[in-house]
Amino acid sequence: MNDVKDVIIPLAYLFASACFVLALKWLSHPLTARRGVHTGEIGMAVAIVATLMKTDIVEFQWIAIALVLGTALGVPLGLLVPMTAVPQRTALSHAFGALAAGLVGTAEYYLQRPAIDKTTMIALGLEVVLGFLTFTGSLMAAGKLQGIVRDRPWIYRGQNIVNLAVLGSALTLVGILVYHPAKAALFPFIIVISLVFGVMLVIRIGGADMPTVISLLNGYAGLSAAMMGFVLNNKLLIIAGSLDGSSGLFLSIIMCRAMNRSFMNVLFGGFGAQETVGSIEERPVRSVSPEETAMILDAARSVIVAPGYGMAAAQAQYKIRELSDVLMKRGVDVKFAIHPVAGRMPGHMNVLLAEADVPYDQLYDLEHINSEFPQADVVLVVGANDTVNPAARTDKGSPIYGMPILDADKAQAVIVVKRSMRSGFAGVDNELFYLDKTQMLFGDAKQVMGEVVNEISKMPATAGVMR
Repeated sequence: MNDVKDVIIPLAYLFASACFVLALKWLSHPLTARRGVHTGEIGMAVAIVATLMKTDIVEFQWIAIALVLGTALGVPLGLLVPMTAVPQRTALSHAFGALAAGLVGTAEYYLQRPAIDKTTMIALGLEVVLGFLTFTGSLMAAGKLQGIVRDRPWIYRGQNIVNLAVLGSALTLVGILVYHPAKAALFPFIIVISLVFGVMLVIRIGGADMPTVISLLNGYAGLSAAMMGFVLNNKLLIIAGSLDGSSGLFLSIIMCRAMNRSFMNVLFGGFGAQETVGSIEERPVRSVSPEETAMILDAARSVIVAPGYGMAAAQAQYKIRELSDVLMKRGVDVKFAIHPVAGRMPGHMNVLLAEADVPYDQLYDLEHINSEFPQADVVLVVGANDTVNPAARTDKGSPIYGMPILDADKAQAVIVVKRSMRSGFAGVDNELFYLDKTQMLFGDAKQVMGEVVNEISKMPATAGVMR
């Protein structure tokens, strides 16, 4: 029987690894994303069953309890959490995964000491440090996203030096244990320092960088799982953790490029630290009513919608879809401009618009849509701010200078849907709001978009008259 298991388990792990690779591949495109999710689920199910077949397991009661508790937590998180809170839920998932890796590493240290070879101790030490710092870091990220913790960076003099010193002390203790694994009194200090460093790492990062931070924490959690694979001599964990870690790190690089910033600037730059209370110059803007907005959109030949986090906060994606449908029936060409860091996690706008059944062929990324703005009659900015701020191109003193933006200011007319004139995550005023071609539609995006849809529906078809 054991000989059969020795054949089945490696084959099952190989199959699961292939599923994980294919899942990542298919998840990279909306048309195949659902297939990718199901493939990943199948791979994980096969991996769990194969692991439960191992002869190392002598009792199943604690495993059963863990499965019940995990299901009791996971099902509500998957079914009840609204789409607008997906970034927070993602951060919590990273926290749980990292905590599991940290606890397994802790258990393995106390089980194997003092006979731990240097290679295993290095992997175990990195697993614990990465696991516990990702745990608290992810909790802090979730708190910032939920508004429980202030989303502005917490900055003080010498912060980078202090942070590096704290991380260095944890790694130094790991180094000592590599050569003296019997010194178990040092291990709790590694755990505590790592937990503290996770908090210190994220509190200095502002809300504008949360998409990158979430990707980075995902990478850390994956690397921690890979290290756990080395400790447990589990090849599937090494593969899955490496896939998770590398994909998170690569996505972080993509996010940084989308903001024209480096890893070091994200981690140590304190982006968005400016306090905006009283610092935004009072300047006149042109406001517009839902009725006037309906007339402008109905007279257009081409409309580009630029969504941002405000759309997510108002849960206005369904009304935006209704608006798109109404305009297209009246002969208006409607496209959606998706900035890679719009919202609070990578792909946030894509997820929300897909939930509202907006066809994928209407969604255009920054590189493909920017050339369309000069020909657009109207750009409808819904809850976006920094991602459409012309200061990123013109103001060298701005913290967002150099960040690629959507060229909304190049359209013939711009309508901005916002609750107020409050600045975005970067804490800077948006020059787009004060252009002569820009009109502000103030109010809750879901409500005012519903009013606009109703007004257009009452009008006779006149699309294409704008010149």
